[in-house]
Amino acid sequence: MSAPPTTHPVLVDQRGDVRWLTLNRPERRNALDAALIAALTEQVTDADADPGTKVVAVSGAGRSFCAGGDFNEFLACDRGGTHPVRFLEDVSACFTQISAAATPWVAVLHGHAVAGGLELALACDLVVAADTTLIGDGHLSHGLLPAGGSSVRLPTAVGHSLARRLLLTGELLPATAFTASGWLDRVVPEAELEDAAMDVCAQLAATAGPSQSALKGLLHRITGAEPAYALQAELDAFACNWTTQPVAAALESFLTPHTSGGTG
Repeated sequence: MSAPPTTHPVLVDQRGDVRWLTLNRPERRNALDAALIAALTEQVTDADADPGTKVVAVSGAGRSFCAGGDFNEFLACDRGGTHPVRFLEDVSACFTQISAAATPWVAVLHGHAVAGGLELALACDLVVAADTTLIGDGHLSHGLLPAGGSSVRLPTAVGHSLARRLLLTGELLPATAFTASGWLDRVVPEAELEDAAMDVCAQLAATAGPSQSALKGLLHRITGAEPAYALQAELDAFACNWTTQPVAAALESFLTPHTSGGTG
């Protein structure tokens, strides 16, 4: 008897210059396991290497974006004599790669974005959410601590007070509760979610190129850094961009008056 066909944990749909990824474990609310994290990590590298990809969007199949880490993965590690933190090191590394990627990433949230799902969204550059999405850290609800970055990235994204509330209570809040924080780029009815996300991707794609990638890398490097280091890193990035990109020529072109070739 042949084995049943396997389903790829991340679906890839190239929509012009937007690479649309779909977490594809809907029966588990797209809970993160080793196979999904490996596939997602591969996409970070592939997208950066593909000149036809200017933006990556990541969404979830089924009822939710992502409900967190798969408890079965944790328990399989533990039963096999491997500490679950070994798996979570891979999760954390994947999310850091997304944050540091040359290509902008957009998280597209619906249903639930909890624990590891929240941490994935926090690693992305922009987040678009359906107004009915429930968002939270949720780790303490199961006696767990975060290990995919929420204790580090959440305070920066939503402010220290709201972050501590979410981290220390495990509470889930609707996406509309995050609008004042500025973390969510857009909150829209679920029927409009995909169109809104593609609009955001189009805006990012319009400024794609080496300078955008350099700026994205700078933002990653200076997050949480001391001001003196961050300001010098900004100057260094400007200097490098001026030297390596045709900025002077672009400015000359902008300042040169355009004359009409018509006779009318």
